[in-house]
Amino acid sequence: MTRELGGAGQTDAPATVWSRARNEFDRWLSGDSAALDELVATMTPVLWQVARSYRLTQEQAEDVVQTCWLTFVRKHSSILDTAAVGAWLTLTTRREAWRVAKRSGRDVPVEDEALESRVPTQRSAESLVVEGDRNSLIWAAVEGLPERCRRLLRVVAFSDRPDYAGLAEELQMPIGSIGPTRGRCLGKLRDALRDEGVS
Repeated sequence: MTRELGGAGQTDAPATVWSRARNEFDRWLSGDSAALDELVATMTPVLWQVARSYRLTQEQAEDVVQTCWLTFVRKHSSILDTAAVGAWLTLTTRREAWRVAKRSGRDVPVEDEALESRVPTQRSAESLVVEGDRNSLIWAAVEGLPERCRRLLRVVAFSDRPDYAGLAEELQMPIGSIGPTRGRCLGKLRDALRDEGVS
């Protein structure tokens, strides 16, 4: 395996979250201790969103993210392809969030292991990186939306059946206006992605 290190010569395009994570992981493996702090700063917002998508409390989500980082420090040598570090961290967070949510009796998505038998082949690290880069562009576009749209889309993006009563209370808006507001927010997101060339 060839581990490519990022450097001053890489000026072509803004680094995505996934490529920044790989670069920082490579640098840490090469002995740059500060790179681990940069990796934590790069990936923690992503891991936080993953944990919160399981409807955990703030304290539970913080514990999940912290557990993920502790697991990473202990088991980072098992990541054979450094391009997969972002996918490894998010999958570890999902599994820990699922475990915590199940223990607390919350409704959660289907456990990874239950789905694995239905998946014909394991996805390649390259496909995970491509998907990660696309997701990074999407979430960057979400960050450019008004605050109410950002909060609304973060909730509905991770749930097929959001708790509209709880969502209305959290966003301080009538239940009946959530659907139309979501539609307007998605329209703004589509326009922003179109401007970035993301289809």
